[in-house]
Amino acid sequence: LCNFQNEDLKEMLESNKESLKLEAMKRIVGLIAKGKNASELFPAVVKNVASKNIELKKLVYVYLVRYAEEQQDLALLSISTFQRALKDPNQLIRASALRVLSSIRVPIIVPIMMLAIKEAATDLSPYVRKTAAHAIQKLYSLDPDQKEHLIEVIEKLLKDKSTVKYLDIHTNMTKMLLVIKMQNQESKNVVMAVSQLYWHLAPKHELSIITKSLVRLLRSHREVQYIVLQNIATMSIQRKGMFEPFMKSFYVRSTDATHIKTLKLEILTNLANEANISTILREFQTYVKSQDKAFAAATIQAIGRCATNISEVTDTCLNGLVLLLSNRDETVVAESVVVIKKLLQTQPSQHSDIIKHMAKLFDNITVPMARASILWLMGEYCEHVPKIAPDVLRKMAKTFTNEEDIVKLQIVNLAAKLYLTNSKQTKLLTQYILNLGKYDQNYDIRDRTRFIRQLIVPNEKSGALSKYARRILMAPKPAPVLQSAFKDRDRFQLGTLSHTLNSQASGYLELSDWPAVAPDQSVRNVEVVEPVRKQKNGNAVKVESRSESESGSESSSSESSSESGSELDSDSDSGTDQKKNTKPKPVQSKPVMKVRSTTEYKHKTLLLIIMTKYILIHIVLSISTQFFVNCMCSLLHLCVFLACQFDAVSWHVHVSLQASSPVFVPETSHELLHRMTGKGLSAQYRFTRQPCIYGNSMVSLQLTLSNSSDQALENIHISEKSSTGQNIHRFNAIERLEPQASVTVSMGVDFNDSTQAANFQLCTKEDEFSVSIQPAVGELLLPITMSEADFTKEQGKLMGMNESSATITMTPENVSSQSVNRKVVSVANIGVIPSSQENIYRFAGKTVSSGSLVLVSVALKDPDAVITINTEKTVIGSMLLRQFKTALTNSGP
Repeated sequence: LCNFQNEDLKEMLESNKESLKLEAMKRIVGLIAKGKNASELFPAVVKNVASKNIELKKLVYVYLVRYAEEQQDLALLSISTFQRALKDPNQLIRASALRVLSSIRVPIIVPIMMLAIKEAATDLSPYVRKTAAHAIQKLYSLDPDQKEHLIEVIEKLLKDKSTVKYLDIHTNMTKMLLVIKMQNQESKNVVMAVSQLYWHLAPKHELSIITKSLVRLLRSHREVQYIVLQNIATMSIQRKGMFEPFMKSFYVRSTDATHIKTLKLEILTNLANEANISTILREFQTYVKSQDKAFAAATIQAIGRCATNISEVTDTCLNGLVLLLSNRDETVVAESVVVIKKLLQTQPSQHSDIIKHMAKLFDNITVPMARASILWLMGEYCEHVPKIAPDVLRKMAKTFTNEEDIVKLQIVNLAAKLYLTNSKQTKLLTQYILNLGKYDQNYDIRDRTRFIRQLIVPNEKSGALSKYARRILMAPKPAPVLQSAFKDRDRFQLGTLSHTLNSQASGYLELSDWPAVAPDQSVRNVEVVEPVRKQKNGNAVKVESRSESESGSESSSSESSSESGSELDSDSDSGTDQKKNTKPKPVQSKPVMKVRSTTEYKHKTLLLIIMTKYILIHIVLSISTQFFVNCMCSLLHLCVFLACQFDAVSWHVHVSLQASSPVFVPETSHELLHRMTGKGLSAQYRFTRQPCIYGNSMVSLQLTLSNSSDQALENIHISEKSSTGQNIHRFNAIERLEPQASVTVSMGVDFNDSTQAANFQLCTKEDEFSVSIQPAVGELLLPITMSEADFTKEQGKLMGMNESSATITMTPENVSSQSVNRKVVSVANIGVIPSSQENIYRFAGKTVSSGSLVLVSVALKDPDAVITINTEKTVIGSMLLRQFKTALTNSGP
């Protein structure tokens, strides 16, 4: 079918009719947008690059931008056409030609690319100049020796006054304020960049200047809202006074998306104080009733935070949460129980009635986390409810085998604590539960049961530890601290990708410390690019750049603002004529704060521009096609890499651990749903070994859904209920799947660094099927790279109980570096570390959910091999060790 379609499109492209060619290109671009591979059509498409039809030409260039890097030889044949297109009257064609040219990764065309970028940087069209800025990073990665020439181009572009460009950081604070006032005309990341500048440099009493502008940005589309709200959430923790007057701007609307609602909720909670708490709690009462269950749960957490931070409303909040225990929605009940548990830890003796009330409602609560939380409360404060706790244990003994693992662990804990405090009533019950746990399928429960038995039931083999059983199990626990998820987010610069992801992105650089010696005052000179209009033959208008420095250092702020406004008016002929004879004069104003060196500021500006320019990619990823995702991710990586490489001064940043691409990606698929069980619907899943775009702690999965029946299946989706309680990012519902058709979707699962299966319901319009995904331990990791010295250093920190090792005898065909590397990376998603020692192979990764380091080394001592795994996750280490032993002792691939 695919080959037939390609042949059909080739015939259309070779037709003499422009309409057929245009239709073919529309179909091809549509295929690319859906993630389909259209590279076979490159020869047929490239023939139309010189077409006179503008619409056709645009689509051809869109295609070439995508595939020029893959089909370099064919693209080189058309390079003269691209060069001619750089002079095309249409700005879109000029920009597209530059994109294609910069996508050809052949060193021989570096001079042509350099010339094209320099010309495009002075183009009349701001759109073309912006494209030139994007092409810089591609040329640098192809030939780093062009660095100095490219820096000159960047400096020229930074002086550009177009609304799609950014102001130089040396422009004084008054002009920055003017940019904020003109935000309706200027780009939104401009506002964010200036806000970041004020946040770091301006005196505290001037910070209110940026508040209105940030709040005004909340009227933009949701991608901009998301970034702005994240930054406000961080700011509002440190300086509530900035945003308190605009509290109503953060009230949740029914049309807001869930992630926008959650961020507004976060900010309202940060702004809460004794004066406004009653108003905020009234808002929260409405939010709890929301049909958006994730948002309702987040509201309950926010109520808990308010109760913790403001003692005057603690009892009010607690009583309100108790009332929610009778709610019909399981999500609301579960979240209420968890928050109540945290609040009760602050004053348990004063709230025994609440604990009793929760025990009465226990039978009606089905969510595992909520049941586990109530059992923990019963055990922790069993002396406050001496009649209730034993009865709860009796009921749990009956249902022990049917409970979830998290609940079973708390039943064992409750039994142990009651055995120590009320042995007369609970001795036999405890022994019965310990016997059940001894033979449970889960190794955590078996281990916990054996440990508890030896601890609380002394015998001849018991050690001295049993004497301290009560002090160990009944020790007072510190009350949990309910705090904002953005509390430590300020360790990253505002507006950066790292701040958005709350994880250090590759290439992230910290702000440098203030210099010990103040730089020369000439760095405060303001250089303004003034467009000068010249008439050529009475028709064409060409814009040239003039630069001059501001004069009049004694002028007030208002005068400076007025000057800036007039300078921006490029249509004022009289103003232009008046300034032609003006000579630049250095600014002699006194510095009001410490400033940094010119070179450092220039490179800081570059980083600021690039990071703020592409920060919205994080949001776009969740709603775009796979093709768009791949393109944007590649572009982002190039931008960040370029920003790091352009750093000519010492930033004193040493990043030893970096994420890396997977060394090996298994193609094996696992059956999720058989077609007979699924009544025609079958499902396969595979682990992609890529970072999950839906969450840092999630494992990325690819599902292939097929319809083998003779009727279309409708509304294929994953139910919102998850029986094991894992956090699952579901794929968007598939409205219709035709007979004999297949579709591939992606999803994310937070396995919490455990090999416990994720159970959920795969549904169609008519039916519902219980399915489960069982992860291999090696799929719970992400690869990282580091130096050999860093590996040895980190390995030294993870000795003793954090180390698992074994000696095996390897088959002759496995005793080679290629075989060892292949076997290890096929078992686990880890990176290969360079090694200077012969016959010692090192690998490194981190767990997806918690980010714990996993270090693996294989030392060959013919014919034996010593496998060593160092990690804080000892269970993962032991499981990996068993799999490595099996892989390295088996023959074959």
